[in-house]
Amino acid sequence: MADPEDRILTVPLGSDPSLRRRYMVLDQDLPANVRFGLILEVLDKVAEECALDYVRRTHPQARVVTAAIDNIFVRSAADVHRDLVFRARVNFVGRTSLEVGIRVEHPAEAGLPAAHIASCYFTMVARSTARAGAESLVLPGFEPGDALAVRRWERAIARRESYRQQLHQAQEPPSREEYALLASLHAAQDAPGFQGLMAAECVTSGWERTYPEHENVPTKIFGGHLIRQAFEQSAICVEQVAPHRPVIVAVNRINFVQPVRMGDKLQFLSRAVYSGSTSVCVETDIIRVSRDRTQTNLSNSCVFTFVNVDDDLRPQPVPTIHPATYAEDARYLAAHRRREARLAWKASRGR
Repeated sequence: MADPEDRILTVPLGSDPSLRRRYMVLDQDLPANVRFGLILEVLDKVAEECALDYVRRTHPQARVVTAAIDNIFVRSAADVHRDLVFRARVNFVGRTSLEVGIRVEHPAEAGLPAAHIASCYFTMVARSTARAGAESLVLPGFEPGDALAVRRWERAIARRESYRQQLHQAQEPPSREEYALLASLHAAQDAPGFQGLMAAECVTSGWERTYPEHENVPTKIFGGHLIRQAFEQSAICVEQVAPHRPVIVAVNRINFVQPVRMGDKLQFLSRAVYSGSTSVCVETDIIRVSRDRTQTNLSNSCVFTFVNVDDDLRPQPVPTIHPATYAEDARYLAAHRRREARLAWKASRGR
């Protein structure tokens, strides 16, 4: 099957004052003053619609659900006074799942050049229905139509393999260098007069109940709403570490483990698990409690990276987070490995 066409959505921040105000973090003029959680909400809907366009060519009644969001890297600060364009395209199709890539950008306008804000990758799964008893659907074949589509396909496969390697690496014991790093963090805590930042101090929790207004498909809560809330809870948590202004630089991974149903209670448990020289990694789990209170399950696991900046978006130092327990060590080490892998990748590309 030939490549599908782009699905394009424009959020007219430049021409709609009421919409622009809704997207503001603060009602003042400052750079990167755009609510990233709302961007995540739009991204999830655009990915769903793009995937449905493809799946319903052969399964007209099908539904699609988000399985994961991988590697959203913020490349430029978004300007709340300029339109946002979301350009989505199917990059890869497996047996029952497909990857949708979305580019977020400011279009060129009034003497201002176009700006690439972020690139995003969603794994979607085709289902026969949104209700209980739904089955995964076998998808039609996909043939990249040109050299650019072939590169997108190959990169999608590489991302899948990279995530599998991360899962495997997470089971590996610390290397000599990693062990020395963790040992130094523990030793610092035994020093007289230690006043460092403990990982246990960097935890926040929030609750929400779901309502019909959050519904997407029948009886299920919109995934975009969940990840917006998760991001906003993470942004509150990171303020315990970042002394200036934390801004998002990456969504490392979001996994959709179980659907959330109308009437469920949700707990958002956020932990700042790792700090670099100017960055902080926050992990947020969404735990659903069923309406009848008989089930408690993990719904989503989310990993965000923020950078601490001044008023001109210049990175500023952050304090070191000190893990103390085995679980804190494991979370710290996983984040450290992700950071090292990202730095190695940028170095290999000369960035």
